[in-house]
Amino acid sequence: MPTETTIALVDDHRLFRSGMVSLIHSFTGYKILFEAGNGEELTRKISPKFKPDIILLDINMPVMDGISTAQWLRKAYPEINIIILSMFEDAEKVLAMVKIGVKGYLLKDAEPHEFEQALKKVTQGEIYYPEFVTRHLVQNFNKHDEQVKLNSREIEFLKLAGTELTYKEIADQMCISARTVDGYRDQLFEKLQIKSRVGLVLYAIKNNMIEL
Repeated sequence: MPTETTIALVDDHRLFRSGMVSLIHSFTGYKILFEAGNGEELTRKISPKFKPDIILLDINMPVMDGISTAQWLRKAYPEINIIILSMFEDAEKVLAMVKIGVKGYLLKDAEPHEFEQALKKVTQGEIYYPEFVTRHLVQNFNKHDEQVKLNSREIEFLKLAGTELTYKEIADQMCISARTVDGYRDQLFEKLQIKSRVGLVLYAIKNNMIEL
């Protein structure tokens, strides 16, 4: 007999929760393990021996909201798949969730068949994001690429950052002071939203500035 996928439902609206529970019971192969009214209650109910395969997580809750709860879960139980439930097409929150590693994002007014599809995909190890999320991600990344304009000295610094040279040796090669090199580095960190030299090198490789 195939095992059922266990689900925890975390939402502060009881009426919505009971509707979701009935809906999940109408699907085949899923079982509600427990419910919680917010993230803090979830942290008290969950344990290594009592944990669901999937958590359906409301994004706006009192005490401990969806983002804080998702961040806590990624650290404490990275193996659990999270599907976010939201009333709004909130693009910024979606991006934050994508970065955390959430596996799905569902609007609360989605059709039951969309909800079932999301559960199926996530159970099979895939991700489920509605079309508006994908559209926003594409726009966001395109916009980010358009915004980044590097001058010739920044490009030269980027290429040298991909070598074995120290920052001081890069300064000598570019005939500038070590402080100016630090300035280029910090400028690029800011422009490219990168935090390390490794990140700079990866960016340079991705954009064909350095050949491997």
